[in-house]
Amino acid sequence: MIQPIVGRLRRGLIMDLSVAMGLGMGFGYYFWYGYHVPSIRRRDALYAKLERERAAALQG
Repeated sequence: MIQPIVGRLRRGLIMDLSVAMGLGMGFGYYFWYGYHVPSIRRRDALYAKLERERAAALQG
């Protein structure tokens, strides 16, 4: 007689969820620290430069 397959669906589900969460978090961190944060820093640097130029134009 063939043995029934027990627990395979649960193991597969746990593995699929673990991989999905791991990859999702990994790509989320990659987007946040690889794209979002540097773009915000560039934007803030641009605004700071514009503000310094504006202040210098008002003084001089």
